[in-house]
Amino acid sequence: MQSATSEVYRIFADVEARGVSPVYFDWAASIAEDPDVLGLIESLPRHKRQPNLVFAAARLKGAAAAPYKEFRSWLVLHWAEVEPVIRERSTQTNEAGRCAVLLPVLSELEGPLALIEAGASAGLCLYPDRYSYRYDTGDGIVSLDPPAGPSAVELPCRIDPVSVPRRLPEVVSRSGVDLNPLDAGDPAQVEWLEALVWPEHDARRTRLGTAAAIAAAEPPALLRGDLLETVPSLVAQAPRGSRIVVFHSAVLVYLEPDRRTRFVELMRSMPDVTWISNEGEHVLPSITGQLTGPISGRTVVAVDGVPRALVGPHGQSYEAL
Repeated sequence: MQSATSEVYRIFADVEARGVSPVYFDWAASIAEDPDVLGLIESLPRHKRQPNLVFAAARLKGAAAAPYKEFRSWLVLHWAEVEPVIRERSTQTNEAGRCAVLLPVLSELEGPLALIEAGASAGLCLYPDRYSYRYDTGDGIVSLDPPAGPSAVELPCRIDPVSVPRRLPEVVSRSGVDLNPLDAGDPAQVEWLEALVWPEHDARRTRLGTAAAIAAAEPPALLRGDLLETVPSLVAQAPRGSRIVVFHSAVLVYLEPDRRTRFVELMRSMPDVTWISNEGEHVLPSITGQLTGPISGRTVVAVDGVPRALVGPHGQSYEAL
């Protein structure tokens, strides 16, 4: 009988890594069948066993993007160095590319926006107005640039023609909360973010560094804290006259189900706040329960609890519902 951890790695391989990262597919699928390596991972607290976290920690300490046999030998030999990193760090993937799938809904909102990100990491998704977008409709590329001109950060995204946004939002404040907010101006912290980018995704890694430079030049207001406790205070501090938007991407998966429910209740208790969620299939049943078709490894963008689109988990595609 397979252990729960084995099943987590098998699902990660089949659903998340297949066709996206050959290296991570190989590692995760092989670990799912490797009792000895599973034993090492199962010595960790349950919330520290995620493939993304284990793999990023190993790569931060020097593991090569090599076939599993080589990776396994390295990991067993260096486990004493990798384990403390896993215990200390968390999966704080900060993918600026997700702005490409948030923009179609952000661009619909009237008024200057006060953006508040729950689970902000280094806050790179708080700059949707500072990036350039290249939307592929299948019939051509639609370009969207900031008023000052093309950004150093260019975000490509496949999208249906009707959903292409026509403008960038006006953002008057950028704030967020994280259990461990990262400083985009700190090279060591950016190095951890780079380790979280999957091995073959060199363009994402380069983009991360460029987006970090934008954030470092004008840092967002990031608070250390619990999102359930801190989001209300950030909402209260938003500039008067602004449209307050609370959003999150691939964050609530790390909360226990009862805390996710409490967060949903919190958002629904704020009628003057626009809530934009971008989460995986099983994270918010009240949202995915409204869908009838397959999700196929994508995440669901919803506005105020109503699903709007199925999107690539790193912002690479947008399919309106």
